[in-house]
Amino acid sequence: MYHKCITSVSLMYRKCLVSVSHVSHLGVKEYSMEKYIYELEMKVRDYECDLQGIVNNANYQHYLEHTRHEFLLSTGVSFAKLHEQGVDPVVARINMAFKTPLKSGDEFISKLYMKKEGIKYVFYQDIFRKSDDKVAIKAVVETVCVVNGRLSDSELFDKIFEPYLTANH
Repeated sequence: MYHKCITSVSLMYRKCLVSVSHVSHLGVKEYSMEKYIYELEMKVRDYECDLQGIVNNANYQHYLEHTRHEFLLSTGVSFAKLHEQGVDPVVARINMAFKTPLKSGDEFISKLYMKKEGIKYVFYQDIFRKSDDKVAIKAVVETVCVVNGRLSDSELFDKIFEPYLTANH
């Protein structure tokens, strides 16, 4: 399954742990289009850039999060409604490798694929500058599910994500 969306960006902000470490996905030189199961087109806004004229590193986390939330919506699940039901998928770790800076007005495509490792859902997310398809960032985002305040394996997510997980085997 592969989903493609175009949207204007309305970002939700969250705290998360960021660490940059060696992850095989971050060092890959070739990118396989078959792995991606979802993509979202966005555009850099002026206020997302720092004094150097490039996107501030923290904003890439917002782009990645927005892509995951839109992916979840494409499966028919609302992040907000999950929270109301006591189900909270949360970021446990993010590893990011910055490759090519984005600048104000750049259009870009955020793509993802995912795997399940134990109780974690691991999202492999890459952002490409649309004008030349250069990689802006490669990231690995590990998420876990908290159900009613307790770390838990989620049968709901297992069911929702099953077609996307089997597509990557």
